[in-house]
Amino acid sequence: MTAGLTPISFPAYETLRPVTDLSGVILCDNPSEMTFEGTNTVVLRAPGSPTCVVVDPGPDDRAHAERIAAIVGEIELVVVTHRHGDHTDGIDHLRAFTTAPVRAVDERFCRDAAPLVTDGDDDEVIHAAGLDITVVGTPGHTADSVSLEVRPAGAGFTARPDCVVLGDTILGRDSTVLDSTDGDLGDYLGSMDLLAARADGVIGIPGHGPDVENTGRAAQVLGQHRRDRLEQIVAARAELGRDASAGAITQHIYRDVSPFLLKVAEQSTTVALRYLDRLDRPDAEA
Repeated sequence: MTAGLTPISFPAYETLRPVTDLSGVILCDNPSEMTFEGTNTVVLRAPGSPTCVVVDPGPDDRAHAERIAAIVGEIELVVVTHRHGDHTDGIDHLRAFTTAPVRAVDERFCRDAAPLVTDGDDDEVIHAAGLDITVVGTPGHTADSVSLEVRPAGAGFTARPDCVVLGDTILGRDSTVLDSTDGDLGDYLGSMDLLAARADGVIGIPGHGPDVENTGRAAQVLGQHRRDRLEQIVAARAELGRDASAGAITQHIYRDVSPFLLKVAEQSTTVALRYLDRLDRPDAEA
């Protein structure tokens, strides 16, 4: 999508900002402490393709859905990276402008299509809009989180992806929260190791924030960051006592953050404590 087009700087609201030859972003105007500048709706299309794939329709914002439909033309497929409302609440708004099927891991968000497959022996490959889109299970932020490797149709699995669509598995800056309902630290660390191995040197398109220059390198850094944080949690638990709450441990570790972000960080601490308890080794090293 970059060929012959004037570069557009991030953030650019409600317009198509080209990222790579096969991808672009329409940034929703829903900024917050959780969403940064807003939710990135990703558009995927091979050069010359009359159709496109839309990833993450965004929040409950009909105007955003209307802008997507007006900008991208014919939508062949809609894909959802994970269940959070700032990515999924716009599904039915967008469906008011298109009959394109919607696919997600969680069947609650599917429309006229089967769920994405992440538990097979081989990665599922979606053929749409002149592309081969490989669905890579990357749980951790949520249990249903996926990333999408994007290649031209027929390029083959061994070809380097044009980009990786990341959802909230990796953000454009800072580390993602691990959702306390179904997030999992072991899964997250495994996802970081997987992306580090598969996406070195590949541009990443996150659910929030600017583009990730090198997804593999970012995954390495974030995986180590989370392992370092786990060591801090182990040390805090040892100092505060085995029964110390997630809130107490979070306050002990995190300094100079807003009360809102402290509460968000408590979710990740809760998930880390669950991970340690599952290992049944409260002093374990990650």
